[in-house]
Amino acid sequence: MSEKKFLVIAVDGGAASGKSSTSRGLAAKHNLMHVDTGAHYRTVSLSLLRRGITGADVFSATENPLENLDLGTEVREREAAMSIGGVVPADSEIRNDAVNAVVSQFAAIPEVRKFLFDYQRSQKDVAREHGFDGLIMDGRDIGSVIFPDADLRIFLTADPEARARRRAAEGIADSIAERDKLDSSRKAAPLACPEGAIKIDSTDLTLEQVVEKISAMISAL
Repeated sequence: MSEKKFLVIAVDGGAASGKSSTSRGLAAKHNLMHVDTGAHYRTVSLSLLRRGITGADVFSATENPLENLDLGTEVREREAAMSIGGVVPADSEIRNDAVNAVVSQFAAIPEVRKFLFDYQRSQKDVAREHGFDGLIMDGRDIGSVIFPDADLRIFLTADPEARARRRAAEGIADSIAERDKLDSSRKAAPLACPEGAIKIDSTDLTLEQVVEKISAMISAL
Protein backbone atom coordinates (compact mmCIF):
# COMPACT_ATOMS: atom_id res chain seq x y z
CA MET A 1 0.00 0.00 0.00
CA SER A 2 1.39 3.41 -0.98
CA GLU A 3 1.89 6.06 1.70
CA LYS A 4 -0.96 8.56 2.04
CA LYS A 5 -0.17 11.81 0.28
CA PHE A 6 0.49 14.83 2.50
CA LEU A 7 -1.78 17.61 1.24
CA VAL A 8 -1.28 21.36 1.11
CA ILE A 9 -4.47 23.40 0.67
CA ALA A 10 -4.35 27.16 0.01
CA VAL A 11 -7.42 29.29 0.76
CA ASP A 12 -7.31 32.96 -0.24
CA GLY A 13 -9.84 35.77 -0.24
CA GLY A 14 -10.65 39.25 1.01
CA ALA A 15 -11.67 40.31 4.50
CA ALA A 16 -14.64 38.33 5.89
CA SER A 17 -14.89 36.10 2.83
CA GLY A 18 -15.08 33.08 5.15
CA LYS A 19 -11.48 31.87 4.75
CA SER A 20 -10.72 30.97 8.35
CA SER A 21 -14.11 29.49 9.25
CA THR A 22 -14.06 27.39 6.10
CA SER A 23 -10.49 26.28 6.70
CA ARG A 24 -11.25 25.24 10.29
CA GLY A 25 -14.18 23.14 9.09
CA LEU A 26 -12.02 21.45 6.46
CA ALA A 27 -9.19 20.89 8.96
CA ALA A 28 -11.57 18.93 11.19
CA LYS A 29 -12.90 16.83 8.31
CA HIS A 30 -9.53 15.92 6.79
CA ASN A 31 -7.08 15.95 9.73
CA LEU A 32 -5.31 19.07 8.52
CA MET A 33 -3.38 21.64 10.54
CA HIS A 34 -4.93 25.08 10.08
CA VAL A 35 -2.84 28.20 9.78
CA ASP A 36 -4.49 31.65 9.68
CA THR A 37 -1.84 33.93 8.16
CA GLY A 38 -4.02 36.97 8.80
CA ALA A 39 -3.27 36.38 12.48
CA HIS A 40 0.46 36.45 11.64
CA TYR A 41 0.18 39.97 10.24
CA ARG A 42 -1.97 41.01 13.17
CA THR A 43 0.55 39.61 15.66
CA VAL A 44 3.43 41.43 13.97
CA SER A 45 1.34 44.62 13.82
CA LEU A 46 0.61 44.35 17.55
CA SER A 47 4.31 43.91 18.29
CA LEU A 48 5.22 46.96 16.21
CA LEU A 49 2.49 49.09 17.80
CA ARG A 50 3.70 48.14 21.26
CA ARG A 51 7.13 49.46 20.29
CA GLY A 52 5.66 52.77 19.16
CA ILE A 53 5.92 52.02 15.43
CA THR A 54 2.84 53.25 13.62
CA GLY A 55 3.89 53.58 9.98
CA ALA A 56 6.09 52.28 7.17
CA ASP A 57 8.59 55.16 7.41
CA VAL A 58 10.61 53.31 10.08
CA PHE A 59 11.57 50.66 7.52
CA SER A 60 13.64 53.21 5.63
CA ALA A 61 15.88 53.59 8.66
CA THR A 62 19.14 51.67 9.13
CA GLU A 63 17.73 49.33 11.77
CA ASN A 64 15.05 46.85 10.72
CA PRO A 65 12.47 46.66 13.56
CA LEU A 66 11.72 43.03 12.64
CA GLU A 67 15.25 41.69 13.04
CA ASN A 68 14.98 40.75 16.70
CA LEU A 69 11.49 39.23 16.61
CA ASP A 70 11.76 35.57 17.63
CA LEU A 71 8.99 33.64 15.86
CA GLY A 72 7.68 30.27 17.00
CA THR A 73 4.64 28.04 16.54
CA GLU A 74 2.27 26.69 19.17
CA VAL A 75 -0.12 23.97 17.99
CA ARG A 76 -3.42 23.82 19.84
CA GLU A 77 -5.55 20.92 18.66
CA ARG A 78 -5.71 21.66 14.90
CA GLU A 79 -4.73 25.33 15.10
CA ALA A 80 -1.15 26.57 14.67
CA ALA A 81 -0.65 29.95 16.34
CA MET A 82 2.37 32.18 15.88
CA SER A 83 4.28 33.23 18.97
CA ILE A 84 6.75 36.08 19.38
CA GLY A 85 9.33 35.59 22.09
CA GLY A 86 7.51 32.43 23.16
CA VAL A 87 4.19 34.22 23.72
CA VAL A 88 1.02 33.83 21.65
CA PRO A 89 -1.04 37.02 22.07
CA ALA A 90 -4.70 36.68 22.95
CA ASP A 91 -7.18 36.89 20.09
CA SER A 92 -8.72 39.98 21.67
CA GLU A 93 -5.32 41.70 21.51
CA ILE A 94 -4.68 41.11 17.80
CA ARG A 95 -8.26 41.91 16.75
CA ASN A 96 -8.78 45.18 18.58
CA ASP A 97 -9.47 48.53 16.91
CA ALA A 98 -5.84 49.67 17.05
CA VAL A 99 -4.61 46.62 15.14
CA ASN A 100 -7.57 46.75 12.73
CA ALA A 101 -6.54 50.28 11.80
CA VAL A 102 -2.98 49.41 10.77
CA VAL A 103 -2.81 45.73 9.80
CA SER A 104 -3.40 46.26 6.06
CA GLN A 105 -0.83 49.08 6.03
CA PHE A 106 1.82 46.93 7.72
CA ALA A 107 0.92 43.94 5.54
CA ALA A 108 1.63 46.06 2.45
CA ILE A 109 5.25 46.64 3.50
CA PRO A 110 7.55 44.35 1.44
CA GLU A 111 9.92 43.88 4.38
CA VAL A 112 7.08 42.52 6.52
CA ARG A 113 5.95 40.05 3.87
CA LYS A 114 9.52 38.93 3.22
CA PHE A 115 10.07 38.50 6.97
CA LEU A 116 7.07 36.15 7.24
CA PHE A 117 7.64 34.21 3.99
CA ASP A 118 10.04 31.53 5.29
CA TYR A 119 8.11 31.18 8.54
CA GLN A 120 4.84 30.56 6.69
CA ARG A 121 6.48 28.06 4.33
CA SER A 122 7.89 26.23 7.36
CA GLN A 123 4.39 25.47 8.65
CA LYS A 124 4.25 22.54 6.23
CA ASP A 125 7.04 20.88 8.23
CA VAL A 126 5.31 21.71 11.52
CA ALA A 127 2.16 19.97 10.29
CA ARG A 128 4.13 16.87 9.29
CA GLU A 129 5.95 16.78 12.63
CA HIS A 130 2.64 16.86 14.51
CA GLY A 131 1.18 13.95 12.58
CA PHE A 132 -1.39 15.77 10.44
CA ASP A 133 -2.41 14.50 7.01
CA GLY A 134 -1.83 17.92 5.54
CA LEU A 135 -1.78 21.68 5.95
CA ILE A 136 -4.57 24.16 5.19
CA MET A 137 -3.41 27.76 5.17
CA ASP A 138 -5.59 30.79 4.59
CA GLY A 139 -4.68 34.34 3.72
CA ARG A 140 -4.39 36.65 0.75
CA ASP A 141 -1.32 35.37 -1.09
CA ILE A 142 -1.12 31.70 -0.15
CA GLY A 143 -1.95 30.25 -3.57
CA SER A 144 0.02 32.92 -5.41
CA VAL A 145 3.17 33.41 -3.29
CA ILE A 146 3.50 31.10 -0.27
CA PHE A 147 2.32 27.81 -1.80
CA PRO A 148 1.79 28.34 -5.55
CA ASP A 149 2.37 24.57 -5.87
CA ALA A 150 -0.39 23.65 -3.38
CA ASP A 151 -2.44 20.54 -4.14
CA LEU A 152 -5.61 22.65 -4.11
CA ARG A 153 -5.92 26.42 -4.36
CA ILE A 154 -9.23 28.06 -3.46
CA PHE A 155 -10.19 31.73 -3.76
CA LEU A 156 -13.25 32.70 -1.70
CA THR A 157 -15.27 35.79 -2.46
CA ALA A 158 -18.59 37.34 -1.45
CA ASP A 159 -20.28 40.66 -2.07
CA PRO A 160 -19.16 43.54 0.21
CA GLU A 161 -22.51 43.79 2.02
CA ALA A 162 -22.47 40.13 3.02
CA ARG A 163 -18.90 40.43 4.24
CA ALA A 164 -19.68 43.58 6.20
CA ARG A 165 -22.51 41.76 7.98
CA ARG A 166 -20.17 38.90 8.86
CA ARG A 167 -17.60 41.33 10.23
CA ALA A 168 -20.24 43.05 12.35
CA ALA A 169 -21.42 39.67 13.68
CA GLU A 170 -17.83 39.00 14.79
CA GLY A 171 -17.80 42.31 16.64
CA ILE A 172 -15.03 43.69 14.44
CA ALA A 173 -15.34 47.26 13.26
CA ASP A 174 -13.31 47.84 10.12
CA SER A 175 -14.14 48.97 6.62
CA ILE A 176 -14.46 46.12 4.13
CA ALA A 177 -14.15 48.51 1.18
CA GLU A 178 -11.02 50.14 2.63
CA ARG A 179 -9.43 46.77 3.43
CA ASP A 180 -10.17 45.54 -0.10
CA LYS A 181 -8.63 48.67 -1.61
CA LEU A 182 -5.46 48.42 0.47
CA ASP A 183 -5.07 44.66 -0.01
CA SER A 184 -5.71 44.76 -3.77
CA SER A 185 -3.59 47.81 -4.60
CA ARG A 186 -0.44 47.10 -2.60
CA LYS A 187 2.71 46.48 -4.65
CA ALA A 188 3.83 43.47 -2.58
CA ALA A 189 1.69 40.35 -3.22
CA PRO A 190 -1.62 42.15 -3.91
CA LEU A 191 -4.86 40.30 -3.24
CA ALA A 192 -5.99 38.60 -6.45
CA CYS A 193 -7.37 35.24 -7.50
CA PRO A 194 -4.29 33.21 -8.55
CA GLU A 195 -4.30 31.77 -12.06
CA GLY A 196 -5.58 28.22 -11.89
CA ALA A 197 -7.23 28.62 -8.48
CA ILE A 198 -10.88 27.63 -8.00
CA LYS A 199 -13.05 30.67 -7.26
CA ILE A 200 -16.06 30.21 -5.01
CA ASP A 201 -18.63 32.95 -4.34
CA SER A 202 -20.02 32.34 -0.85
CA THR A 203 -22.53 35.22 -0.85
CA ASP A 204 -25.56 32.94 -1.03
CA LEU A 205 -23.98 29.83 0.50
CA THR A 206 -23.91 28.75 4.12
CA LEU A 207 -20.59 27.95 5.76
CA GLU A 208 -21.55 24.26 5.77
CA GLN A 209 -22.24 24.36 2.03
CA VAL A 210 -18.87 25.94 1.28
CA VAL A 211 -17.08 23.40 3.48
CA GLU A 212 -18.87 20.48 1.81
CA LYS A 213 -18.10 21.84 -1.65
CA ILE A 214 -14.37 22.08 -0.98
CA SER A 215 -14.32 18.88 1.07
CA ALA A 216 -15.45 16.96 -2.00
CA MET A 217 -12.53 18.45 -3.94
CA ILE A 218 -10.08 17.41 -1.23
CA SER A 219 -11.46 13.88 -1.15
CA ALA A 220 -10.91 13.63 -4.91
CA LEU A 221 -7.21 14.51 -4.69
